[in-house]
Amino acid sequence: MTQEHTPNDTSANEQAEHDRAEALAAKVDELQLSLIQLKEEQLRERADLENQRKRMIRDVEQARKFANERLLGDLLPVLDSLERGLQSAAGADSLVREGMDLTLKQLLKVCESGGLVEVAPAAGTAFNPEHHQAMTAQHSDAVPPNSVIQVFQKGYLLNDRLLRPALVVVSQAE
Repeated sequence: MTQEHTPNDTSANEQAEHDRAEALAAKVDELQLSLIQLKEEQLRERADLENQRKRMIRDVEQARKFANERLLGDLLPVLDSLERGLQSAAGADSLVREGMDLTLKQLLKVCESGGLVEVAPAAGTAFNPEHHQAMTAQHSDAVPPNSVIQVFQKGYLLNDRLLRPALVVVSQAE
């Protein structure tokens, strides 16, 4: 017996193939959309990793830059004491004074190599609230208002960040 295809069979086969083609096209569209979403997700994750890497590099650099902050802060009173000792022995010509002077210079050199910078405003310099701390205000005809009259204690910056403000007397208007 031979199989004969009736028009209904042919149209049913065509319909089945058409349905299968539509299902495959829908599956292809779904897979393409999924691929696009995965690529976008991958790009976001790659950007997040890059940002995290940059943040870690910045944090390590900051830690390296200010790792000696506590040590240098603890050395500031030693610098002050050596400077006061040299001022009190100003008239004396002795080996002890020379030794103190050399010690101070060496200590300052070590501190400067660690990023420490002195903030010692001269008289007449404009008062800078970011680097100076006003201890008192006085009237002065010698300098304009809001200028430094006298420095009680030097201040210091560590890598452009204030470690200790300079303690100053500020002029005020009458």
